[in-house]
Formats: sequence, structure tokens, C-alpha cells
Amino acid sequence: MDASQIVALYISINALIILVLSVRVVGGRFNKKISLGTGGDADMEVRIRSQGNATEYIPIAMIALIALAQLNAPALVMHLLGAMFTFGRILHPVGMAGPLIARQIGTVLTWTALTGFAGALIWFAFMI
Repeated sequence: MDASQIVALYISINALIILVLSVRVVGGRFNKKISLGTGGDADMEVRIRSQGNATEYIPIAMIALIALAQLNAPALVMHLLGAMFTFGRILHPVGMAGPLIARQIGTVLTWTALTGFAGALIWFAFMI
């Protein structure tokens, strides 16, 4: 798998994560007849924050992945960080609606991957 394929893989999976979370928000709005905000509904708050959290974190991580590809980072580094981040993004909303430990692990994986992206970008930026 070359760098552009790795980038495409993780962008597509993370785009699907956002899509699933967005569909959950829209479905909740439709079922609960809430056109804006949460309507005071706790479930809608969870759905909206799960989607919002994903849209806050996913773009910067995917930009970092693209930058690593541009810097010719090894595929293993890109896969490790991309997979760690993506798994964290899957666990986080599961834990928002279910077991708290999933949310906690998702957060740790997300933050660890972002730290790894930042470190790798600095490293590979100076290796050129």
C-alpha cells in the first residue's frame, strides 16, 4: 500500500464515522421532532456531542496524515497512527452512549495518536 492509498483508507473510514454519527443526529431529530439544539433531550445531547467531537478531531488528524504522506513517512508509521486514531474515534461515541471505559479508551487513543502525529511531523520535517 503506498502513501496515497493509506491516506485514502483512513480518510474514507473517518468520513464514514462522521456520516454514521450525522445520521444518528438527524434520525434523533426526526423521531423526537427537534429541529434545533437538543430540545432538552439527554439522548440528543449525546448524539450531537458525539458528532461534534468527531468533527472537531478528525480533520486535523487527516491533515496530519496527508502531511506525513507528503514527507514520505514510512507506511508503518502512517498505519500505526491512522489505525490508533481511527479506533479511538470509533470507541469514543460507543462510550458516550454505553460503557464509559470505551469513551475513556477512545479519548486516550485519540490524544496519543494526535501526539504521535505531531511528533512524527516534527521529526520528518527536519529529516528532509
